[in-house]
Parts: sequence; structure tokens; C-alpha cells
Amino acid sequence: MGRVAHSPKEKLTKAQARRIAIAAQGFTDRRPAGAATMRHLQRVIDRIGLIQIDSVNVLARSHLLPLFSRLGPYDVKLLERASGRRPRRLVEYWAHEASFIPPETHRLLRWRMENADSEAWGGMRRIVRERPEVVAAVLDEVARRGPMTAVEVERALEEDAPRPSDHWGWNWSDTKRALEYLFWSGRVTAAGRTQQFERRYDLPARVLPPEIATAPDPDPADARRELMRIAARAHGVGTEQCLRDYFRLRPQEARPAIGDLVDSGELIPVAIEGWKRPAFLHRDAKRPRRVNARALVSPFDSLVFERWRTEALFEFRFRLEIYVPAAKRVHGYYVLPFLLGDRLVGRVDLKADRANGVLRVPAAFAEEYAPDDAAAELAAELHAMAGWLGLKRVEVGRRGNLAGPLRRLM
Repeated sequence: MGRVAHSPKEKLTKAQARRIAIAAQGFTDRRPAGAATMRHLQRVIDRIGLIQIDSVNVLARSHLLPLFSRLGPYDVKLLERASGRRPRRLVEYWAHEASFIPPETHRLLRWRMENADSEAWGGMRRIVRERPEVVAAVLDEVARRGPMTAVEVERALEEDAPRPSDHWGWNWSDTKRALEYLFWSGRVTAAGRTQQFERRYDLPARVLPPEIATAPDPDPADARRELMRIAARAHGVGTEQCLRDYFRLRPQEARPAIGDLVDSGELIPVAIEGWKRPAFLHRDAKRPRRVNARALVSPFDSLVFERWRTEALFEFRFRLEIYVPAAKRVHGYYVLPFLLGDRLVGRVDLKADRANGVLRVPAAFAEEYAPDDAAAELAAELHAMAGWLGLKRVEVGRRGNLAGPLRRLM
């Protein structure tokens, strides 16, 4: 099943581990004094290694928020340029979930692409098994006319199979399934997104930098070791489960890589106060004695998307309630944790009411350990977010123990 666990060489308090994790994720880096530049965006990418993509737009597209959390108000066209123009600094692939990653990381995932026939989702596997002629036709169309959206490919092929009306999930046409299979297998990639957030599919040779597109496939073991290296740097300190979740590796894929990094001295086995699971500290991780971070954190941010880790590090239980019926939601539809100092001290349900120019806060909650200035600090961050989103004011509802103090500050 993998390598034998190593004995811890050091014990960290939970507070030390928290500060290491926050620093590794870039929250201790100074925000730009003026307008953020591509250099600032690159600094964030170098820190965190990937940005998860999600289509929910009740506040802002989720991939826009991690940069705001670390840089403050920035021009979102920076991200559009980084992912949609040459030379591309970011491309899309299934890394954690659908994610923006550097082109070099795209190459490290070719072993996953090679396994598409067995590992891709059921609908993708069925289309290549049951209708290979559709897959071939879609690939030929993209090769001839790309970049193209799925709708454009469907129209071009006049191939829009009936979609079952009673299916809860993605409800894709055969053409869309074929495109997603080709995307998973690395035979097409994303050349960018439309204003409606549709992928524009094209051949990798026309999207990836030439030195990446033409590079030989890395050995799978070497590639997984490098993925674990990226994950370890982005975590600072974490368990095997934390590290392998970053790129969604299986235990048998991650353990040999972690073992190699321990043997080379890049990862140091440590014990963390209160944790039963062994952990690994990256040898270059910063160890700040104090952290003065302040940020609203997307529910899809890499700081919190491994929920066990979030609870173990921050004593903060966090669950996404988008798919929970409204009457059963505890905190709200689209809730962002609030990072202050080295703790997640609260959470706010947020909605951008663009028609009325209002950032709405239907609910705001403080943790029992939140400091007295949590409301004032959160108010400042909400005003900054409203300005970044082009909204004129912030309006706070009445749900939650932080709503009253926050409303009085608006």
C-alpha cells in the first residue's frame, strides 16, 4: 500500500501549524500598495500552485476570489490575460477539481490523462465506449475550427442528442460528453472562457507553450513526486491526506512520493498537537511567530477546501450549503470564512445584488473566540470587496450573532 511511516522529528503546537499553513498559502505576503500587477498574480500562483474553478456566481466566480483574498482589490483582467493570452501562465485541467494550473503542472498530470478510459466520469467513459465516432468527429471539428464552445461544436456537427429531462446532474449532450472526455484525456484543452463562462476548446499544441506541448511525458512516479512537492510547499505542513487531496491522488500514488521527499530531507516528519495522524513539514516553510492576516476566504479556496484539515487546524467546522434546502441551512447559501490574525473568526453569507449596486450580507456569525475588533475588521474587508465588485454599498441582514455589531458599522 506504500511506504512505512517515519517517526516524527519535532512536535508543533496547533497554533504553530496554523501560522505555518497561513504563511504557505500566501496570506502573510504584503498586499500591493498600488494596483496589482502580473508579477503579484504570479507570486500567488507560485505559492498555492492551483486555483479551483467553480461556476457559482452569486458573489463572484470562485476562481476570482483567492486572488482578492491575497492581493486585495485587483483588476480581474489580469487573470483573463494569464489564462487566455500567450504566453499563458495558467491553463485548465482536473487538478484538485477543475482548476487553473501552470502549464508545467499540466504536463505533470499526463499520467492521469493516459488513464482517462478508466478514471474519467461515467458519462465520459460511456461515450468513448458506445459512440467512438462522435468522439472522433468532435476532435476533428476542434482540430479544424477551434477554439470552439460545446454549443458551436454541436451546431457544426448537427449532433445534439436528446437530453433526459429528469436527470438531476450535468445533463450533457453526447457532444459535450465527448469534449469532456477529450479534455480529461488531454487531447483538447481550454483556450479560455466566454462571458457566459463556457469553455472554448482547442488543441493543446495551440494553447500550451511550445516547450510544454512538445516535451516528453514525465515518468509517472517522477510526476507524482513533483505534484506532492507542490502540495507540500502550498501546505507548509500537513498530513498525507492533506497533501494527496491537493491533486486528488490515491494513497498508493501519494505515499511513495511522500516517502521519497522524506528520504531526501525535503519533508520533515512532525507531530502536531491534538492530531492523531502524522504530519510532514516542508523544510523551506516559513515559521512566523505572529500572523496579521485579514481576508474573506472563498469556500473553494485552497486554504479551506480540505474540510478535515480546516477543522483540525482552525477548530472551525465548515460545510458548503449551496445544495442544502434553504430551510435546513445553518449559515447560508454562499458563506465565506473570515480570516483574522491566525484564526478563522467568523463567517458571512454574501450575495452581489448587481442590479441595485449592493453587497448583501444576509447573515454574519462570529466564533466564540473572535476578538472584540472582529466586526470592525470584517466591515473594512466587506467595503473593500464591494468596491472591487463595483457595488456602491453594503447592507447587512439580521441573522447571526455578528449581524448587529456589523450593521451598526455600515
